[in-house]
Amino acid sequence: MFRRFCPLGVFLLLIASAGIYAEEPPQPSQLHQRFRGRALLLDINARVLEQDQEVIWNENHERITIPGNPVGMKLVGSNIVVAVQFTPFIRPRGGNVLVAQGQIWLEVPDEGIRYHTSIQTIPLEFNEPIFFFPLGPARQEHNAFIEIMLTIKQYRGNGAPVNAQEGND
Repeated sequence: MFRRFCPLGVFLLLIASAGIYAEEPPQPSQLHQRFRGRALLLDINARVLEQDQEVIWNENHERITIPGNPVGMKLVGSNIVVAVQFTPFIRPRGGNVLVAQGQIWLEVPDEGIRYHTSIQTIPLEFNEPIFFFPLGPARQEHNAFIEIMLTIKQYRGNGAPVNAQEGND
């Protein structure tokens, strides 16, 4: 729905005012004993691509969290605000999921502000990239689009990442 209203110029100001936000949980070594070994690292790569897949803006962040605690990201442009929140849920018997929530405010010339919200539950495998497109994947010519890639890794109580084999137990 919003893809036709998202020309390249909308995203050019994202570069200057994008960021990751969240209530920072304690570092894994400072977590209460019952949370030790449950800490997660979210490796977040957000970028804006032109239709020909050329990257025109890119930003990387790593955030430590615990299952059920959201990590958010806000992208602000001249006439668009995109706020997303990612919450990992780890289940003892498998079937881990990532809940991705998105909110978009877009000012459309001669029409006013449009608002769109979404929520998705995405299967989660440790150390496997998950792609999220807050505006949907672009399919029209001359449109730029936002791509957020997350990779979630388990952490040990001392802050060292768990290797891929151990992370899937």
